[in-house]
Amino acid sequence: MKKLVPDASKCTGCRVCEETCATAFYKKKDRLFSAIRIEPGENDGFDIAVCDQCGVCQQMCQIMAISTATNGVVRLDKKTCVGCLVCVGECLRNYMFYNDELPAPIKCSACGLCAKSCPAGALRIEETNHV
Repeated sequence: MKKLVPDASKCTGCRVCEETCATAFYKKKDRLFSAIRIEPGENDGFDIAVCDQCGVCQQMCQIMAISTATNGVVRLDKKTCVGCLVCVGECLRNYMFYNDELPAPIKCSACGLCAKSCPAGALRIEETNHV
């Protein structure tokens, strides 16, 4: 299984990961186009909101626009998606996002670009044999 693993204790709140994600997938530097979100946390720290590939969204999608790849990544097919947003509403941790300018929700694909760009090392891609 492949997933992005955040370490909020290392996050400095620089938001480079958000910009990297938004630029890579939507050619915009706006954090509202990112599949990862940095939010203020406790004790002047930061929380990192990013999909943990749990698959609840896949179970809720009635048109089957969400599937699990062989590497364990839960993927959203934007061509099949009708933009009903049930998956966003049912995400247990609020890790799927919606932007009014896009026809489909924003979901992390565990590509690892944000982890590579993080100057603090607060993100890493983890691959395990456990699903």
